Amino acid sequence: MEFFTEGVNVMKNLVILIGAGLGVWGAVNLMEGYGNDNPGAKSQGMKQFMAGVGIVLIAMMLIPKLTTLFVVK
Repeated sequence: MEFFTEGVNVMKNLVILIGAGLGVWGAVNLMEGYGNDNPGAKSQGMKQFMAGVGIVLIAMMLIPKLTTLFVVK
């Protein structure tokens, strides 16, 4: 069971890193859109940033619940 718990923790960390990377990429696109006064880049940057935040929240809230999935009571 400890192996499964450790795997879930590793998966949680990987998904957080992916979400954070997407959020940073979105923030860069957002700032680039403001710098060039490009509404398309601003929109894309905001969407990427919010998607990254959503992925991080899912990783922090839902993935840890997988550890209790196979617990026999």
